[in-house]
Amino acid sequence: MTPTSRALALIATLFLALGGCGGTDSAGPPTVGFVDAFQDSTIARARDGFLQALADKGYSEADGTLRVIYRNAQGDIPTLTQIVKYLVAEGVTLMATSPSLSTITAIQNTREIPIFMMVAPTPELMQVRDSGGRDPPNLFGVAENLDYIDTSFSLIPHLLTPRGERLRVGLLYNQSEPQSVAAHRRLSQLATELGVELVARPVNTTADVHLVTGALLNANLDGFFANPDNTVFGAFETILKSCDQAGVPIFTSEAGLVARGAVAAYGADIYTWGYQAGEQAATFLSTGSTAGMTWEMVQLRHKVYNPEAAERFGIGVPPDFVPAR
Repeated sequence: MTPTSRALALIATLFLALGGCGGTDSAGPPTVGFVDAFQDSTIARARDGFLQALADKGYSEADGTLRVIYRNAQGDIPTLTQIVKYLVAEGVTLMATSPSLSTITAIQNTREIPIFMMVAPTPELMQVRDSGGRDPPNLFGVAENLDYIDTSFSLIPHLLTPRGERLRVGLLYNQSEPQSVAAHRRLSQLATELGVELVARPVNTTADVHLVTGALLNANLDGFFANPDNTVFGAFETILKSCDQAGVPIFTSEAGLVARGAVAAYGADIYTWGYQAGEQAATFLSTGSTAGMTWEMVQLRHKVYNPEAAERFGIGVPPDFVPAR
């Protein structure tokens, strides 16, 4: 064997050895790459529901029928991109994404690996459709539109008495998130129809939330509406502390935020949202095909309230609302 052929053989051996260190084993169990954009106790419930649905359908790490690669970007966008690219390189069987930032990043980096989204708005609201108005071909899972926000926001005039002539409600929205901007526009129109004065301020990072929330609360608010976007999720405790100190109750459209201190909401439970996405993913794993499959709308919504928060502000909620878990 010549020196050149020996060198080529050595390179080939190293290549095969490195290839065996990563990626998915076609003879082994399917691999789920689960991506969380940031650390949040409410958002984390989606992952719990997703994995439980898979387990109920016979796919779990405990019994060796599933491999899960979990990564959390901790709110860092470059890290989120690196995580998604790593999962693509690993050749995962499917990618599970929560919330919308993870979904958008996954769509930007693969059109082959099936993506099962959760805690995300519709493709239209995320602005991920192509020029022909078509959804990404590999996007599945469960999404929500803005219809439920109307019901949640409409609760406020029924539960609060204005201090002045008109009810004043504060709102933070993220200018860099299409669904947050869309929600702001929708709520602005709805507030006008309800005779409510919406006092809104833009905020683009969680680091700015404390300052901007303080400025909002100086506007003599009667209530605050927690807009369903990633910034509000990530900084909710900051918002809650400021509102509690100012004596301003928080309303929202996310059941998970009620458990964390908001007064009431009508919206999807994060755990069941993840569970629904997991059921669809399990169908894909069992059939090995996405033929005839498409993303779904959230099927189950809840009317929930926080008894402690309601008592603190002297608010009587409708009898069909149940305590948040």
